[in-house]
Formats: sequence, C-alpha cells, structure tokens
Amino acid sequence: MKKFDLNIEKILENWETKHAIREIIANALDEQKLSQSREIEITKEPNGNWHIRDFGRGLRYEHFTQKENDEKLSAEGIIGKFGIGLKDALATIERKGAKATIISRYGDIFLGKSNKAGFEDLVTLHAYIGEPSSPSFEGTDFILTNISDFDIAEAKKLFLKFNGEQVIEKTKYGEVLDKKSSTGTGNIYINGVLVATEENFLFSYNITLISSAIRKAINRERANVGRTAYAGAVKAILMECQSKEIAVKLSDDLKQFSSGNTHDELKWIDVQQHAANILNRYEKVVLVTHEELEKGTDLIDEARKGGFQVVAISSALKDKIQEQNQQEAQKREENPEQEVNIIRTFTQFVQERSDNFEFKFLSEHELTYSEQQIWRKREKVLQVIGGMPPNIIELLVSETMQRDDFTFRPADGLCQRSEHRIIIKRSVLQSEERFVAVLLHELAHAISGATDATRSFESELTRLLGIFGTKAISG
Repeated sequence: MKKFDLNIEKILENWETKHAIREIIANALDEQKLSQSREIEITKEPNGNWHIRDFGRGLRYEHFTQKENDEKLSAEGIIGKFGIGLKDALATIERKGAKATIISRYGDIFLGKSNKAGFEDLVTLHAYIGEPSSPSFEGTDFILTNISDFDIAEAKKLFLKFNGEQVIEKTKYGEVLDKKSSTGTGNIYINGVLVATEENFLFSYNITLISSAIRKAINRERANVGRTAYAGAVKAILMECQSKEIAVKLSDDLKQFSSGNTHDELKWIDVQQHAANILNRYEKVVLVTHEELEKGTDLIDEARKGGFQVVAISSALKDKIQEQNQQEAQKREENPEQEVNIIRTFTQFVQERSDNFEFKFLSEHELTYSEQQIWRKREKVLQVIGGMPPNIIELLVSETMQRDDFTFRPADGLCQRSEHRIIIKRSVLQSEERFVAVLLHELAHAISGATDATRSFESELTRLLGIFGTKAISG
C-alpha cells in the first residue's frame, strides 16, 4: 500500500461536515461535465453509509496535489480550480469523526494519520492507496461513514442542482432564477454553487461568466462572498434580460418605488432604467417624479383617465431617461425609419398635450360688458410703454389655456413669439389689476425674448414696472 502525504497539519476549523460534503459533490459534478458522463448519484446504504458517485474517468492519487488544473481552468461552468477543496474536505471529515473511502479503477483509498517523511515529530493526514478492488470500476465512489442524513441534506442545499430554483432566463453572463417563494431569500450561485444569500433580492442568480473580481472574492471556504464582488455580474445579467416574465416582475417592482417596497436590484439606477425600458415596451405608461405628482395633480388624473399607468420614479432616473430619449430622438433624425424607444416622462406628456392643445379664441363681442371694459385697457397699457413690441402682431383672448412648465396649471397668459402673438386667459378679465399685471408679464417676455426666472426677463419686467410706476406717481 502506498502512502500519500496530504500535507495538512492545520485545517479549516470553521468548516462543518456539510462543507466537506459540498466539495466532494462539486468534484463529482465537475467530472460529470468534463467527461460528459451520466448524472452523479447520491445514495444511502441500509447500513447508513452514504455514496457520492460520478461515472467519469476515475480519481488518481495525483489529484491530491495542490496546483492549477489546466483542464478545469479552461472549461466553462467548472466549480473547482486548484485541487485544494478535496483535501480540505477529507481533513474536515476526519476531524468530525467520520470516515471516507474512495474507490476508483486506479485504487482503493483510505485516510489515516502518519509521521511526515523526514520530520518524525510532525503528524499529518495521509491517503493510503491500495490496489483497486475493482479494476474495471466506472468513475469514482466516495463512501462516507458516520455521516447524518441532515449533513447530506444541508450539503445539497449548497447547489442549484438540488435546490429546485427554475431558470427564468439565461444570458451570456448567467441565469436569472425564480426563487422558491415570493418571500424567500435570494440565492447567489457561481457555476451552480451557493456563495451568498440576499434577504431582499427579487430573484436568485447563477453567475456563469466569472470576472476577476469574483475570482478574487471566491475564498477557500466558498462562502460569504460580499455583494461588491458579484453586484456587477447580477446587474449585467439583468441588463441582458428581455423575456416577458422578467419584464413583468421588474416593472411591477418599479411600480413600488413610491412606497419604498422595491427589492434591492431596483435600487440600482441602471436596472431601474432597464425596467423602465421594458415597462414602456409592454405597457402605456407615464413616469413621474414625486415633485411632479404633487404639483400636477389634475394632469396626473387626466393621464390615468387617458389609459396611462402613472409610475413614480426618482429624479435621478428621470435624468437618465431624458438623456436616453435625446439619444433616441437623434437616431430618429438621422434615420427616420429606424425604430426608437422613447419613454414617456411627465415632462413629455405635458409637452405632447401642449402640442395637441387647441385654443378657444373669443372675439371682443363674445365677452361680457365688464370683460370688454377691462380688455379695452390694453390700448392704454401699450400707449404707456411706447406701443406694441415689433415682434407681436396681435393680442388675443382664449377661453382655454395651455399649462405652464413650472406649476403644470393653466397659465394666465402666454407669449408665443413664433406665432407673433400674446394670449390672455378669459378668467383674467375678471380683474383690471390682474389683467394689467398679466399683460405686462407677457409683454416683458415678448421684448426680452427670455423665459421666466431669467435675469433678462426680470430686468425687462422691472423696466416696465418702472414706467408704470412713474406714470402713476406723476399723475
């Protein structure tokens, strides 16, 4: 019988039996994939012994050496890489008072402790390799003694293969998995092995394209990998998803933003934007910020009555969507036939409404007598300021009015420089004071060519007020 020093003096004290079994199962699954052999088997004998068996090429004593495995490094979807896990597993089994026997066509292997060659004062774990009891044995069989059913069940929970989480969508970065229940924990797998859990994830994930950050984070224990290591991979998986099922779940979660009940994936701005794109593809929506919800109450009601779903979003997401809309609009300008994905924000909804708005203009004789008296004061106002601005041809009264861009309420007045006109809302004619104020406001826009809350506009309005003030003081 040959004696192979596993070179283990100090073992992983925090490993439980389930972690050791996990490594044996992982090796079996890797061999199944590499050799393209049939499914592994995990069975129990009547005497209580457990068997973990693959049907691959058979384990050799060389597999106990600690080195990079070129075959495993170059293959996709493989769990082990360095030959460390198996030795850790055998040492843990020994420490826990259990026993492991390995059967393959290359020999029967038992574990035991022995003096280290050349260092008689050191005792390490050794593998004792005897002649194969079955030279034609197919694959490798790990026979575990004094292992409980509970330990086997707990070990199997560490694998996607045995957890029953179904794949919803597969991408080049990995798979999105349906959690076992809507209230269950989200699991993070790397090539099918559980490495972390997330209490507030919408889905579970199996990462199959391994980044350098994940490689560094996969420690010897394969557990408690931090979110910073896999967050990028999870986002990449979600950003690749296009299926209706993922779309519905992401968009339904996005709709919970206003209540603060979204899952953690929807706290990533990139995922929010992707969810908004998918939602826009399948449903008729208007995305609004909290501020817009508060200010545009009647317009929000109007949108809902028009068949739109109103979904609350953050200001940061609105900025991202507006930037995207600009890029999509540019694409359409360059190629009018190209299909683009414009997402309707509240600002766009208001603009579309304004573009389709129709004024209800009134002639002077349609006004009441008191309204006519106030409306005729326009001539005196123009006389005081020196006449009609050269870029304005007419002053009009309308029963209806567009909404302004700040309050989302119908404006009292509107200066349309492109149409060379100023429009006053009819309700303003209820007060001479209000009419003069609104008319001066719109005249200041016409003369300055500037919008509200700008220095140019305020300077012009101040000038006009000064003219009126001087006139009033001088009598």
